[in-house]
Amino acid sequence: MKPVLALRIALVFATWMFQPAISAQATQLGSFAGASLQQASTYAPAALCLPGVYLYEPGDCLPDGPSAYLSRMAEKGILLPIPPLAYTPIDPALGEVNVRYGEVRNLPAPVYSSIEDARRGSKKAAAQRLNGSFVFISYANEQVVDGKRFYEISPGEWMTANDVSRIGVLPRPQGITFSSTPTSAFGWVLTYFAQGPQIETKRTPGGANQDFTGRLLNLYDIVPVFGEQQVDEENWYLIGPDEWVPAKYIARVTPNPTPPQGVTSNRWIEINLHEQTLAVYDQRRLVFATIIASGVEPFWTRPGLFQIYEKHETTPMTGSFEADRSDAYYLEDVPWTMYFDKARALHGAYWRAKMGFPQSHGCVNLTVGDAHWLYNWGQIGDWVYVWDPSGETPTDESLYSSGGY
Repeated sequence: MKPVLALRIALVFATWMFQPAISAQATQLGSFAGASLQQASTYAPAALCLPGVYLYEPGDCLPDGPSAYLSRMAEKGILLPIPPLAYTPIDPALGEVNVRYGEVRNLPAPVYSSIEDARRGSKKAAAQRLNGSFVFISYANEQVVDGKRFYEISPGEWMTANDVSRIGVLPRPQGITFSSTPTSAFGWVLTYFAQGPQIETKRTPGGANQDFTGRLLNLYDIVPVFGEQQVDEENWYLIGPDEWVPAKYIARVTPNPTPPQGVTSNRWIEINLHEQTLAVYDQRRLVFATIIASGVEPFWTRPGLFQIYEKHETTPMTGSFEADRSDAYYLEDVPWTMYFDKARALHGAYWRAKMGFPQSHGCVNLTVGDAHWLYNWGQIGDWVYVWDPSGETPTDESLYSSGGY
């Protein structure tokens, strides 16, 4: 190699290593010694361009190597280095409650009018019985007498531990807040239906190549989503440079600060039934997002545009859908409830251990902490926009009852 050529190559690589990348905007302004694009195109490229995103052929250098990679990523919406998603988890204290909960078993379960009657355990002395297919109680007082535990579910109403299975620690909130609307989509990692407790990203979408990256994602990790691609009838999300994950493992939010058709204010709640996510917009910017559990077939959450018409810090929920009441439910002290479509409400669901997939009888279930945040923000009359971008949720009104928990 000639000495002059070797020196030129060395200088090019030294410049690449120790100088910042030239941006596309700087290139457009004519950063190449004041030459115009037309003039630059007449030069014979002799070296690699400084790493950067080039929107056109620079002319006096080759936009290959690092620049080609950066440009390819930019076409996918990924600008390197990737800025972190700027969000703040909500205060975990929002998930605290002043009562405790339990699931009623051995139905029909007796309720006694005194702890003495409950201690004796004579079902004939029961003041009432709780029955149904889905029954949960709340209690603020418990006592242990003669080694047996009893729960006071209301003043002067006692149940035995034989008939109540206490709920331990409530699931932590997953909601996050924003000071400005993110520029890219994002989502929560859901590993419930994966083969293991973690998910490994791939360099290419689809199952043809076993090109795993070694990066492992955990339950409820929050990742950006830059793109989507369908391979062999399965959707995949691009969450980083050459990093793909099956879409079924991500509950995605795509920020859209434009009000849905029919919304007449700058405040609304968007519920995405396909992604199982909820997003809150205030003054046309995204301020809060979380994962939910909406209605499962045939008790879908009804798509449409609604308004919050009633709020309760706590409220009981009872009802049934079958004529023989074989599916009756009884729920005490459902927290942070906001009704928006008949008996369908946004509320905390202390009986749900997991969110991110349909489970309810029409209501939009949230963790207690997420429901608390939403309740504090929400007002009577706020808009609630429910939609399913996949089109899988039916819209035939005849398929919908008044809804339930």
